[in-house]
Order: sequence, then structure tokens, then C-alpha cells
Amino acid sequence: MGARMKAECQCGQLSVGLPGPTPAVVACHCIDCQRRTGAPFGVMAYYPADQITVTGTAKRYERPTAEGNSFETFFCSECGSTVYAKAGKHPTLVGIAVGSIADPSFQAPVRSVWEQSMHAWVRLSPDIQHFPKGRG
Repeated sequence: MGARMKAECQCGQLSVGLPGPTPAVVACHCIDCQRRTGAPFGVMAYYPADQITVTGTAKRYERPTAEGNSFETFFCSECGSTVYAKAGKHPTLVGIAVGSIADPSFQAPVRSVWEQSMHAWVRLSPDIQHFPKGRG
């Protein structure tokens, strides 16, 4: 992959070293992601767990998903920013909150899920995969 990148929280205490771009960027419009981010949808960039390096102290929150799996969110114990997450159905991957990468040139999502709860004004490219629920 390309040059290493970094994702980090607002205060810089929690960070994740990344190998570069990833082909797996997903926008999720589920109600839980809306509440998790405080935004109309969340966007995660997924990486193999063995390709990232976490530095700092994270606090963990686990919740069940609509599909019966678990979703773990890891956030800064100081400023509360969500930096990464783990989905039970993909145990070898870690999702990095794209906003924590803070790079406006970072690639767009390739997939949009849980569009049944998408805000009516949100528009994503018709060239990506769209799903009313999870990917299935």
C-alpha cells in the first residue's frame, strides 16, 4: 500500500497507524450509527487488524446489531471521540472512523448500508453499492 496514515481523536491521546488507503469504505445509515456519531450516518474504513497500530488508551462500548452480532466501539477515554470499531461478523477487520483520519482526499464509500433509515436529503453516488439493510 501507499504511505502510512494516522487516525486520531480530538485531543490526540488515542491514535491508529494505518497502512494507507483501503478498498473497504462503508457508509452506514442505521439508527445506532447515527447515535454513535451524532451525524446522519457513519463512515468506516475497514483494515485487517494486523495492519494497524493502536496507540493510547481506548474505552470500549459493545452493543448488539440488528442482525444478531455485536458491534464494539472504541473511543478516547479523555475527549470521547470514536476512533475505531470492531464488527462481530468480521472479526479479523477493524473499522476506522473516516472522520478521525481528517483527510478530505480520503476515498469515498464503496457501499452504503441501512438506507431504510437514511436521511431523505443525503445523496451518495449511484455508482456505489446500495442496500436497504445490511449487506446480507
